[in-house]
Amino acid sequence: MPTWLELVIRIGGVLVAFLTLPLIVGQAEHKVMAHMQGRLGPMYAGGFHGWAQLVADGIKFVQKEDITPREADRAVFRLAPVVALVPYLLVLLVIPLGPNDLVGQPLDIGLFFVLAVVGVGVVAVLMSAWASANKYSLLGGLRGAAQLLGYELPLVLAAASVAMAAGTLSLGGIVEAWQPWWLFWQAPAMIVFFVAGLAEIRRPPFDMPVADSELVFGYMTEYTGLRFAFFLLAEYVGIVVIAALTTVLFLGGWQGPFADAQLGWLWTLLKVFAVSFVIIWLRVSFPRLREDQLQRLCWLVLVPAALAQLVLTAAVRLTLH
Repeated sequence: MPTWLELVIRIGGVLVAFLTLPLIVGQAEHKVMAHMQGRLGPMYAGGFHGWAQLVADGIKFVQKEDITPREADRAVFRLAPVVALVPYLLVLLVIPLGPNDLVGQPLDIGLFFVLAVVGVGVVAVLMSAWASANKYSLLGGLRGAAQLLGYELPLVLAAASVAMAAGTLSLGGIVEAWQPWWLFWQAPAMIVFFVAGLAEIRRPPFDMPVADSELVFGYMTEYTGLRFAFFLLAEYVGIVVIAALTTVLFLGGWQGPFADAQLGWLWTLLKVFAVSFVIIWLRVSFPRLREDQLQRLCWLVLVPAALAQLVLTAAVRLTLH
């Protein structure tokens, strides 16, 4: 196969995943929340089980007027939703779906690339907050910056633990080195990574930057129509990315109970959807943290736990080698 054709197929596959997986997760969130909270509305749109609810939401956003505040920095204001989406697209390029280079672009330093790119999300938050010329937006942006910068540390430390255990920064290499007993050995790192990941994508109970009961809708207050929809899409893509990274780093990726490499992609997707369900379940089950509680959890719980796990991993590696 020509190199250019293989590249086109890989990038096309990533784009399809980028456009479909978040919509599937969004539809699942509608249904899961409807069942858990007894919300009847999302169960009626389109007939059977409310299958058209997400379609109705999309049509609603398209019909809404696109408004830019008079005092806003127009260029930055309009660019922010795009900046929120692009980092997740780049991350999906290097996350392996299965063995034998079933990945958009394999990188030997894939984990380093992922952690660097995911951190760009704070730029979109600050851009939208500052450019909106709105006090509520600015407060939400400052909260978002403090939250994202704080939770970046435990996220990186937890990822470093599993990278040290595998002896590689390649995401595919980590999956190949993974052993079932790592579920127990790396469990603290997995919990830290997962919780920090939720804070990175600003999902409840870590949604202080948008806190609708306090800040209207935080840094997204002035956005309408498709630009607001892009921010929501970025949230759902973020769910897919965090679920996929948790799967690849801590749950064995494409490894399943049967030694059939042809089904590796299926195991990866099943694990990603299972982790995504947990993310949705947490939104329904837990109230929003106060700002002081959010920072206390980061610096007094997650960071020490991640450091302790890093020391444990180093000790085990030295013992085994």
